[in-house]
Formats: sequence, structure tokens, C-alpha cells
Amino acid sequence: MVSSLTGLPMANASLLDEGTAAGEAMSLSFHNLKGKKTKYVVDTDLHPQTLNVIQSRATNLNVEIIQLPLSTNEGIDQLKEILSDVCGALVQYPATDGSLSVDNFQKVGELVHSNKGLFAMATDLLALTLLKSPAEFGADVALGTTQRFGVPFGYGGPHAAFFATNLKYLRKIPGRIVGLSKDRLGKPALRLALQTREQHIRREKATSNICTSQALLANMSAMYAVYHGPKGLKNIAARVYGYTTILADQIKNNSNHEISNGKWFDTLTVKLNGELADEILAKALKFNINLYKVDAETVSISFDETVNEQDLVSLVEVFTGNASFKFPEQLPTIAEGFIEN
Repeated sequence: MVSSLTGLPMANASLLDEGTAAGEAMSLSFHNLKGKKTKYVVDTDLHPQTLNVIQSRATNLNVEIIQLPLSTNEGIDQLKEILSDVCGALVQYPATDGSLSVDNFQKVGELVHSNKGLFAMATDLLALTLLKSPAEFGADVALGTTQRFGVPFGYGGPHAAFFATNLKYLRKIPGRIVGLSKDRLGKPALRLALQTREQHIRREKATSNICTSQALLANMSAMYAVYHGPKGLKNIAARVYGYTTILADQIKNNSNHEISNGKWFDTLTVKLNGELADEILAKALKFNINLYKVDAETVSISFDETVNEQDLVSLVEVFTGNASFKFPEQLPTIAEGFIEN
């Protein structure tokens, strides 16, 4: 499933969470060049909790984490200036503010590859049912959490992470690799073919010191996908996009607030005009809706498959003051150019 959505031929089973998986992508990039290049570039639109884990992991490797706005031409120019010492780069797709500014992603990958580094993308499996795959941008690694596929929030965890890559890094990635073998009767059988990160196997050559995976939650996510199937997953994603777009249109047309991200899948970042974030949060809490406070004048809203019509009606009232909003008979369809861009 993960290989199909990311476009990369191999995926492990599984890692702890998205932050840990991102740390492993950084470590893989560093060790792939035998520690000769000590700078790792991450996009400024990376999830903050992911950035924190990467920075913690980088300390003991003596890797310097550099944040650049890689979705902008300015960020590309800054990357070129330090490229000779860069072992890899990581971008968030969609970004932490919900945006889909992907015009430079392929260029980032080409630049990093020209210096023998690795290009990684932290991404969302549900979004990938509609968006271009990381492989189409030239990514060497795709990673993220499978929480979107049937796993409860759990007040922050646990959530299984996925980690997909190319076959050439088979023996360098952390995690368990399941391979096809034969049983004693000669019939096809699946077995653990590689356990490269385990300290009890060739401890001195272990690729990682992280020995915890969320195998149960990975299986839950896999079964969620099996139950819904490719068409069902696309329908869920299209519904999430439709609900997000309805709210975005209401905010843009019927309030003084501004949508910061020009394109979106499931997340809107709203720059408030005339109201403070705490005021908006207090209004939303009356409907038992929890929003994310970015700063004093900015809030963020993320949708998933559990959002219903009443939730959307309530959110429209929170942001526009319109208590008589009627849910449209038909959801907005995927915007022209959304998949390509």
C-alpha cells in the first residue's frame, strides 16, 4: 500500500512516528555519504514536532540542521550557496500550514542529487490518493504517519510511521523488511528478511538505535485501506478536500479574514482581521471544536473523514458570524490543476 501511494518500490514495517522517521531519513542521508557532508536542509514549512526530533538526533551525529524556505526561489538560491556540504534535504508535502507550494520540489531534488545527497519528503497517505507521488518529484525517501488510516489520535500517539525508499538503500534503512520466501512444503511464504536496526543482530553495524515499531497500528492502517479499497480512499480524500474548500470559500467571501495558503488539501491557515485567535478558539469550543492557535492573530483548521455537515456549519458561524449557512447539495470537486500542481 505504501509503495503504491509513494511510488517508491520498498517500504519497511514499521517505524515509531513521523518525527522518528524523519530523523532516520536525516541519518540515512548522512551515513550514505560516509559522514563527509555535515549539513542537512529542512524546509521551513516542516511540522515543528518533526523538526524537534531531527534536531535532537542530529546533535549526536554532529550534523548541522539548516532551515530554508525551499518552496521559494530565495530558498533555492540559499541552498545553492551551501550545496557542497549538504548530505540531504527534507520537505513537507502538504506543508504544515496546509499549502501545496510544490513548484520547486523537483528542483530541490535535482540540486541535492547533483551533490550525491538524498531528497526526502514527509507526506500524508490520504493526500497521496489524489496528489502526485513523491517518486514523481524525484524523492529518494517518503515518510510520514499512518494515523490518517483508521488510528485514533490517542492524545498524541501512538501512531505508526511509514518509510519508503529505493531498493539501493535496502541495507541502510532502519526497520524490518518482509521478503517472499518458501515454506517447508515449497509454497510462497512471507518472512522477516532483514532487521537492520536491531541491536541483537550485528550490533556494531546497526543502522539505528531505535528498536520500537508500531506493528499493530501499521496493520490497523493497512486493514483500513483494504476495507475501503483504492476507490473508497479516493472518495474519502475528495470529501475531505470538498469540506475544506467550502469553508475556505466562506471565509474568503463572507469575512475579513484571509486564507494564508493558496492551495490546500485538508488544512487551512487563517490570518485573522478584527479578531484575536483566542476569541476564535473560544467560539469554536462552544461547538466542541478544537482549533490550532498558530499565533495571536492566526489559527489553523484541519479536516478528516470524521467531520460532518454540522461541524462545517458551526465552523462557518465561528469565522463569518453567519448562523444560517446552508450546506450545499453538492461538494466542490477537485480544483483544476490540483493533482498536477
